[in-house]
Amino acid sequence: MRTTTFRLAPITVVVTALMACSPAPESTQHPTEIPPKVDTKVANLTESERLSAFFERTFEEDLKRSPLFQSYLGKKWDYGEWDDISDEYADQSVALAKNRLELLDSFDTSLLSDSEKLSLQLYQVGIERELANDEFRHHTYIVDQFRAAHTMVPSFLINIHRVSNKEDAKAYISRLDKVDAMFDQVIEQMKIREELGVFPPAWAYDQMIEAANNVISGAPFDTSDEASSIWQDFQEKVNALDIPDSEKQTLLGEAKAALITSVQPAYRELIAEFEHQKTLTPEGDGVWRLPDGDKWYKNRLAWFTTTDLTAEEIHQIGLDNVKRIHKAMEKIKDKVGFEGSLQEFFDFMRNDEQFYFPNTDEGRQQYLDKAKQVIDEMRAALPDYFGLMPEAPIVVKRVEPFREQSAGKAFYQSPAQDGSRPGVYYANLHDMKAMPKYQLPALAYHEGIPGHHMQRAIAQELEGIPQFQKYLSATAYTEGWGLYAEELAKDMGFYKDPYDDFGRLAMELWRACRLVVDTGIHAKKWSREEAIDYLVKNTPNPTYDSEKAIERYIAMPGQATAYMIGKLKILELRDKAQKELGDKFTYASFHDEVLKHGPLPLSVLEDNINSWITATKQSN
Repeated sequence: MRTTTFRLAPITVVVTALMACSPAPESTQHPTEIPPKVDTKVANLTESERLSAFFERTFEEDLKRSPLFQSYLGKKWDYGEWDDISDEYADQSVALAKNRLELLDSFDTSLLSDSEKLSLQLYQVGIERELANDEFRHHTYIVDQFRAAHTMVPSFLINIHRVSNKEDAKAYISRLDKVDAMFDQVIEQMKIREELGVFPPAWAYDQMIEAANNVISGAPFDTSDEASSIWQDFQEKVNALDIPDSEKQTLLGEAKAALITSVQPAYRELIAEFEHQKTLTPEGDGVWRLPDGDKWYKNRLAWFTTTDLTAEEIHQIGLDNVKRIHKAMEKIKDKVGFEGSLQEFFDFMRNDEQFYFPNTDEGRQQYLDKAKQVIDEMRAALPDYFGLMPEAPIVVKRVEPFREQSAGKAFYQSPAQDGSRPGVYYANLHDMKAMPKYQLPALAYHEGIPGHHMQRAIAQELEGIPQFQKYLSATAYTEGWGLYAEELAKDMGFYKDPYDDFGRLAMELWRACRLVVDTGIHAKKWSREEAIDYLVKNTPNPTYDSEKAIERYIAMPGQATAYMIGKLKILELRDKAQKELGDKFTYASFHDEVLKHGPLPLSVLEDNINSWITATKQSN
């Protein structure tokens, strides 16, 4: 499950929220400036050096244009700024991309190594995919209940904006002061979509209104004794500084003023726009209800799966895998001695209290402690299955209360490349009946080790590849790896308890059902209620879990299909390697080959593994 960050308008080769680059001077953001075309044939440089310089220069250009990306990496170049999400900025990003695409033709690939050729290929594919997305720039919901500006602001300030000194605190205040200007751009983008007829469903606006009101509830926004999430965070960070009390009081006063004069009015205006657009959105839930929705959904499937699979093909793959997993679940049902149908077993797993921690703060802490224990036990087993290891630590945290009702079940936030922030596995513990004990191990393996933390931390730490390559968006690869990690844990000897193994299957079943419901909603015109009903009937997950999941798939069309499509491809490639290599196959060598290039489109991953199989066969 992916990191939740504010969706950005610009087109860049680096498209996730976690980027890196070499040091740069302060005040480097120039969002309206397009670097001129540059002759890449620099005297006295080899072709490899020219290519490396090109990658470094363009990566840094992208980073300079995004204060949020800078902060995710722990860099403080434009620490008091938000990103520009205007159409003008997006137009400039397109111009940059086209400029760079032309420059790629100047490189003589015959003078490059295989690794450099791969990097060049990935760079070009990345630009081409982003340019294809730009055709549907205004189809993407600029706001939705799952992730948008209204929840990005507090989550970013609380989790990403570090305050190590007085200057950092002033930058925090600067960002508070500029929330109104940033929200003006959000509202402008909402109005553009209003003219085009692009809206989230009506029920999504109710959740956005509630979440936005939650952010501006508590002191200093009202007379409540309880502090709002942002105000509490800023006070804690400033009070921890080693500066005179008088300076702390000055900072606190400035922040309070910014909250009241910028943040609160901005949220009220955004809430008013939510209420207005709720009255305009057309009936229905899928993107079929939007102008050219079928074309956009085709684009979304191609983007997230990195394949040319059609909606109908993906739907059938889902149905086939649901059937396969149900059969495997029947075997576990019989193994534990349950008498009854699979549906009755699902009801038992949903409702029996033995499978749940208490819905209390103590129960939530028990969940977090157990998840940490599971990750620590897995970490000890890694050397037998991996050569590459992540250096960055990982912590397990509860999703903050202000966003837990709209957030997903669990997600991962990558560490800062400079080591200033660990990787974080967030567990949503709003409703403990949605987080059964038997799914806990598989979920921890997916989000933590050997899943997202393993893959993303290793990617950031790789040496010998350009920075952009570490952060390419290839959802089928990254989420496919997370789902693959759940099953890999079984190969490694975990899930000894049959109920835990049932939990693993339940998690896989969930992803198989996603193929069915995502395509059902967006291509077959299923309603929200029809899709929820399918999940309830075909999985052991509770109704609440199913409701929140379907709402997420509606907000992010196509994204949910990436998990199973990616996992099936990785398993297919591993099975092929095992069969063809025989005694020469090792898990460690296969996993290192999958991980050592960073995230890849599935077709490129397949080419790499096939080449590795051939080379391994020929080795002594």
